[in-house]
Amino acid sequence: MPSCSRPVALALVVAFVVSLTACQPGGEAADAGGAASGVRTTQSAPSGTAPRGTATPTASGTPTATGRPTASVTPTRAPAPGAGTAAAALGLLTVKGRAPKTGYTRERFGPAWKDMDHNGCDTRNDVLRRDLTSFQLKSGTQGCLVLSGALHDPYTGRTIAFARGVSTSSAVQIDHVVALSDAWQKGASAWTTTKREQFANDSLNLVAVDGPTNGAKGDGDAATWLPPAKSFRCSYVARQVAVKRAYGLWVTAAERNAMSSVLASCRGLRLPARTAFRLGGGREVTAPAATASKPAATPKPATSTPATSGGSVVHPGAYCSPRGAYGRTSAGTLMQCKPSDTDTRNRWRRA
Repeated sequence: MPSCSRPVALALVVAFVVSLTACQPGGEAADAGGAASGVRTTQSAPSGTAPRGTATPTASGTPTATGRPTASVTPTRAPAPGAGTAAAALGLLTVKGRAPKTGYTRERFGPAWKDMDHNGCDTRNDVLRRDLTSFQLKSGTQGCLVLSGALHDPYTGRTIAFARGVSTSSAVQIDHVVALSDAWQKGASAWTTTKREQFANDSLNLVAVDGPTNGAKGDGDAATWLPPAKSFRCSYVARQVAVKRAYGLWVTAAERNAMSSVLASCRGLRLPARTAFRLGGGREVTAPAATASKPAATPKPATSTPATSGGSVVHPGAYCSPRGAYGRTSAGTLMQCKPSDTDTRNRWRRA
């Protein structure tokens, strides 16, 4: 072919190719045109469709895929407890280890149920009047001495009939919500005697409860004991927090964690307030309750020492066990381990 014909032939070939691509749909034609020009194009996504990832060139010239954007998730936190709530007060208590129990005795907190408010009535009867319903009072005691009544026990949820008597009074006991021994090991050992007496008779720290359940509690804190009635646990822990806050007592880490776990379900519960004891409020009767009569005398054992003393001399007023055991003082006086009408704890008393 003559050399002058080569440009003409090349032009015809290009025209033929262009005519073929013009016959394809618009999108494909655009792609072909882009390919023919050596430029890569990207097809736009239809309206309302999420854009797909795009290719981003790297330093090496190789495109890398960029994924779709993802929404970041911010973790939510529980709101801080409000001022005046038990949960907020718990956060203000000092946390440290339990101190030794060395030196603790009940007597370090003064005589049992001392009349600290000077209303003419012992603290045990003050609490019974506050917590019992349908109670009767012994006439001539200025509205002090409770003979009988009914207790809706907060620790178990049961209703307990109370009747004063040597063998019946212990059915209802007065619990120190923050036990005296626990207080001793968490700050009270450094208090004055007057402050410890006030603590032991403070209405904020006292509640009438089922006797056996109170015995099972012992001197446990919230980490080792909680009321069997779960519905009362928030109120119980809130009262412990209120008492420890009022007296500057500390908590152990385990105790704080147990309290926090209970209060998590009642973060808005406010601290309970201290209330004053009031005399009267019940029907006065001249005769004692029928079950309060003196029980038949228990035969005295032949031995002169109590079953649990190991032959040692007993001391009047000291705590003892088991109930009903006998012993003698250094002077030879026969004593029995038993409660009294005003003190349900077992002590060595004159037989």
